[in-house]
Amino acid sequence: MALAKVLGLETEYGIIIRGSTEPNPIAASSALINAYVAELSRRVKWDFEDETPGRDARGFAREGAPPEVETHLINAVLTNGARYYVDHAHPEYSTPECSTVREIVRYDKAGELILARSVQAAGRLLPPGQSVVVLKNNSDGKGNSYGTHENYLMDRAAPFARVVQHVMPHFVTRQIYTGAGKVGCEATGPASREVSFQLTQRADFFEEEVGLETTLKRPIVNTRDEPHCNAQKYRRLHVITGDANLSEVSTFLKVGTTALVLCMIEDDWYARAGARDLTLNAPVNAMRRVSYDVSLSEPLTLADGRSMTALEIQWEILDLARKYAEDRGTEAVGDAGAGEEILRRWEDVLTRLESDPMSLATQLDWVAKYRVVDGYRQRHGLGWDDPKLALMDLQYHDVRPEKSLYARVGMEHLLEAAEVERAVTEPPETTRAYFRGRCLQRWPSSIAAANWDSMVFDLGGDPLRRVPMMEPLRGTKAHVDDLLNSVSSPAELLERLGS
Repeated sequence: MALAKVLGLETEYGIIIRGSTEPNPIAASSALINAYVAELSRRVKWDFEDETPGRDARGFAREGAPPEVETHLINAVLTNGARYYVDHAHPEYSTPECSTVREIVRYDKAGELILARSVQAAGRLLPPGQSVVVLKNNSDGKGNSYGTHENYLMDRAAPFARVVQHVMPHFVTRQIYTGAGKVGCEATGPASREVSFQLTQRADFFEEEVGLETTLKRPIVNTRDEPHCNAQKYRRLHVITGDANLSEVSTFLKVGTTALVLCMIEDDWYARAGARDLTLNAPVNAMRRVSYDVSLSEPLTLADGRSMTALEIQWEILDLARKYAEDRGTEAVGDAGAGEEILRRWEDVLTRLESDPMSLATQLDWVAKYRVVDGYRQRHGLGWDDPKLALMDLQYHDVRPEKSLYARVGMEHLLEAAEVERAVTEPPETTRAYFRGRCLQRWPSSIAAANWDSMVFDLGGDPLRRVPMMEPLRGTKAHVDDLLNSVSSPAELLERLGS
């Protein structure tokens, strides 16, 4: 049976420095995060000991020097189990490990609150006349893209070639409900010049079908083999094709549908159910064609010569997922109710995209943005190339609620404000993030460093002590809460763990 899907999201935020004669995004990102973590009791650093970003799922490692790991930049671990750091020239927030789709939405929204509060904290420290604007988007409009990456725990026994075969059509076509919307186009070529508005922010920037890179020659299926857990049992599928969604419904569907597809791949359901081959003839080209097609009617050529639209391919995958749920259940993506909600929302969104996409203006980012931007354009008689529309595009993604267009368009919420607020400081209870977060809350001065699969304790005169956390579903509240509540010091905790 498919493994329970432990989930994570990593979001690089766009950053703009205003009022500075020599704006430096790296320095600004550092100042932003420093301003936030300065208010914490102690900043715990990230441990780079086991980082292996050059290992490839196809069975080899990157030739030549390994990619540079920027250990000198600020890299903090938060009490909710998340990682908050500078990645190249962007502030990045990585959620803690989550065990349900609704939970990953909650911790992703908590990240938005953390960035908004970072902007406020930085504003109190910046020189007069300077300010920082932070955007949850994926493109600066000048040819630069920054990522939103998804992470899914998978069984290493599932052949990677099978993963590629079946996940590729899903990644290309799920854009119809995961896209954040974008005014204009940053790709080259004749087709790009005709694009006024597209579904996604990221499609312009993919050049290969399969590969290891994440910043140059981006592939649709990323092969980074860095599981951050027991590598003999697990792999972490690192997904780089998605947009940074503000819509809770879009994030829920992005992660939920993909988790179900990966369960079907692990259980070899495509073969067992006799599914038709959905392999695309030219996936990179199809990625852009789907994004550019606001009408959702563009046919895509499959490898066997058939043609299907993105909607039709998604309907086919949904039908397969329904049969899978009936036969195998959906416990791997949470309880039965979680799987049912994913399937129900998936069907509802496809039905409405088929009949009236604008009816989803309070659920999907690209539809909401299109409605507000196109409405302004028509009222003022503007062309799609008017700079005002590009500015509106950016304003949709502003993390400050008082400035954000997203905050004004009446989007549907899946979560209560109080549960998002709690996720800013409290870790998930059903993954190893609970142990990490609770230790950081109780003994920050005794923790030298932490990462996803271990914590390093400093008890003073003794050598540093590393506590491995190689099982993502161990270290939960059910596993460790009695232990944590029964000890009064980190030394006592380590003694009990050792015994």
